[in-house]
Amino acid sequence: MRIRRTVTAAATTAAVAALGLAGAVPAQAAEYSSALKIKGVQYDAPGRDSNKCSGGNTKNEYLTIKNYSKTATVNLKGYKVKDAAGNSFTFTKNHTLQPGDQVSLRGGRGTDSDAGNVAYRQNCNFIWNNDKDTIYFYKPGGARADVHSYTKKANDKDGNGYITYHG
Repeated sequence: MRIRRTVTAAATTAAVAALGLAGAVPAQAAEYSSALKIKGVQYDAPGRDSNKCSGGNTKNEYLTIKNYSKTATVNLKGYKVKDAAGNSFTFTKNHTLQPGDQVSLRGGRGTDSDAGNVAYRQNCNFIWNNDKDTIYFYKPGGARADVHSYTKKANDKDGNGYITYHG
């Protein structure tokens, strides 16, 4: 099990207080005014964790982002994903989502594809902790588009490493 601890306990406590998170109960997203939201996360890649670029399983850890608009096409360029420890990824290329479309942001290296609805972080390190984490999703201007906290115990009842947020 990988657990990254790059923030101090005081910083974590301050972040928890700032977000209004109580105890071990994860926060659910406030309804932000964004067409794009986090549909779900495969926070624990199946198999034994291996962050090797060749033969590792970071591609099996992914975040699904969906365009919930019924009419607007949205370009992901400039959107940012971040975890509680400050690890982040910014979409630097054009990647358009039609209404109802979604993209899987995967770890590892690969070729982004609008047709295949996939983007890669081009980084073979895992981003999401296997025990608990917070996922922040920001619009290009810095406004929050969505946020979710999870704990394996509270949010992954079937233990498959996948959590759904917005259906």
